[in-house]
Amino acid sequence: MRELREDQRGQARWLILDREIQRNALTLGLLAELREGLARADSDGGVRAICLTGAGDKAFCSGMDLSSMLQANPLAAHEGRRAYAALLLDLARLGKPVVASVNGAVLGGGMGLLAACDLAVAADDALFGTPEIDLGLFPYMALAPLSRCVGRRVALELLLTGRRIDAVEARAIGLVNSAVPRAELAQRTSELLETLSQKSPAALRLGRRAFYSTQDLPYEPQLEALCAQLSLNALAEDAAEGVAAFLEKRKPEFKGR
Repeated sequence: MRELREDQRGQARWLILDREIQRNALTLGLLAELREGLARADSDGGVRAICLTGAGDKAFCSGMDLSSMLQANPLAAHEGRRAYAALLLDLARLGKPVVASVNGAVLGGGMGLLAACDLAVAADDALFGTPEIDLGLFPYMALAPLSRCVGRRVALELLLTGRRIDAVEARAIGLVNSAVPRAELAQRTSELLETLSQKSPAALRLGRRAFYSTQDLPYEPQLEALCAQLSLNALAEDAAEGVAAFLEKRKPEFKGR
């Protein structure tokens, strides 16, 4: 039985973690399906933006399914953790923007998944936290995207204490871009996806990859690398179309080239 649903809505591909009863906890199968779904969306010319969300209204993702990990032998469990890390890498390497639609609680590894998305819209009653420390564990891999998303001090507080926060605080620390009434979540997410879908696919692909590939470089090498990326972007047909449309006072027709 598949654990991921895919739904094409306009030019946006919605990837829905479909384990509502298990609060959309991640299994080895779901990790594999999610990686495959992201790859399909990235290679599909009819997709301009990707949305990641969970089934139901209780949880976006509650992290790794501990029961499935406990049943696995140590080597299989380790490979499962590596598959989660590979998913986080996949999200950084995509060429299309990824929006998280946070429909409920985000816990443990779900926090890493959320932080690895580019943008996030949350229901205002969603809760967030990394409770692993209370189980004698530490969310090792989630800390990589989380610390880059919210900064060192905030990430350490959440990771070391296991404290849960609400959507208002999540927005304040930069974990989500906006917190909206639950009844407005789907519409607000769709509006953001539509906005992204109207941008140049070429510029989004080059710019997104430049962001993630240079974020940890020292300042001078980062500027040099970004200068090279700008020169490459300037050669794109979309750039010429965008400038022409601006001068002609019309809406650009981007082709992704």
